[in-house]
Amino acid sequence: MSAYRAIEGPSYRLRCRRLRPEATLPQRAHASDAGLDLAAAETVTIEPGERAVIGCGIAIELPAGIAGLVVPRSGLALHHGVTLVNAPGLIDPGYRGELRVVLLNTDRRRSFVVRPGDRIAQLLLVPFVAAEPLEVEELDAGERGERGFGSTGVRPRARTLA
Repeated sequence: MSAYRAIEGPSYRLRCRRLRPEATLPQRAHASDAGLDLAAAETVTIEPGERAVIGCGIAIELPAGIAGLVVPRSGLALHHGVTLVNAPGLIDPGYRGELRVVLLNTDRRRSFVVRPGDRIAQLLLVPFVAAEPLEVEELDAGERGERGFGSTGVRPRARTLA
């Protein structure tokens, strides 16, 4: 039986500040999970087709060069039709306010109740490059050129006239 081993590299401690007594610190369900679960710190009812902002009751201090991406939990979407409106949500390393999640209830018939401690999203920590924009007259052609949306996927079928 082998224990999970992360890829060698820098290790981080995510500094967290609890803003409400009922808040839960981000945590992984399993050691090998990429995302940290974010939990609600308040009770909110989301009506069918409505969205709501849910406070997590915590603030975090991301290390320099690391951004936070807030992504949906697949179980909420599958079992309840609840997902994030702005997925992924971006947390810049300089942000120190409360983590909040905007959830959307896509179910047309049932309300969804969020309670303190419910895991409502996941937080991924990702390195980023802070590039400075440089205006130029021309860009290198690149392999794709200006071919974008759908240029490498399934081709549309030819229309036949009946």
